[in-house]
Amino acid sequence: MKNLNQLLLNFDYKQNFTDDDFYVGVCNHHTFELLNNWPRWEKNFLSISGAKYSGKSHMVDIFLKKFKGIKIDAKTFDEDKLNIADGYQNVILEDLSCDINEKLLYTLINIVEQNNKFLITTSLKPITEIIFKLEDLRSRTKNFLLTKIGNPDDEFMFALILKNLSDRQITLDKKLIDFIIKRVERSYGKIFEFIYKIDRISLKKKKSIDLKIIKEALDE
Repeated sequence: MKNLNQLLLNFDYKQNFTDDDFYVGVCNHHTFELLNNWPRWEKNFLSISGAKYSGKSHMVDIFLKKFKGIKIDAKTFDEDKLNIADGYQNVILEDLSCDINEKLLYTLINIVEQNNKFLITTSLKPITEIIFKLEDLRSRTKNFLLTKIGNPDDEFMFALILKNLSDRQITLDKKLIDFIIKRVERSYGKIFEFIYKIDRISLKKKKSIDLKIIKEALDE
């Protein structure tokens, strides 16, 4: 974190990272503030949606560090996990999709409601847009607060690229980062993929990352 902050200072760039090495920008500010304002919510159910690599998991990990609870992978959600979840005030279901056991999810929602607990789900799209077969379950999803992590703007992309480079012990001139931002696809997945590419090409060529390597990665 210290090294990353130093890089940001060197670039005369606004520091907006939390102590958990998480960058808060326009695209995720509402979700981050909502989680930080627990339990002062209008409802006890929250659906966080966003693209892969958008930081959903990181955000709920920060939440659990601060407020405690349990996180369960929706793909492994079964009766045993349901019984375990019943012992926690905050329950997080990660990567929710229509593949989940719908009856168990419906039961969990009832437990949360009856015992004044809290349920947070993360998914690629809002829970209200997931096609569940159980009509009662579809109806209950309307009780969820909805928050979505949007696509990154230029400022967020800069911070995201900088963090990924820092994680790999790579430093780049600000002009090169600006060059990347103007040309790489504006999505979290593509940014991660691009950083992986330039790192791979650099290691293969045994050369520091320069404009030529960046252009090569963009053309792949």
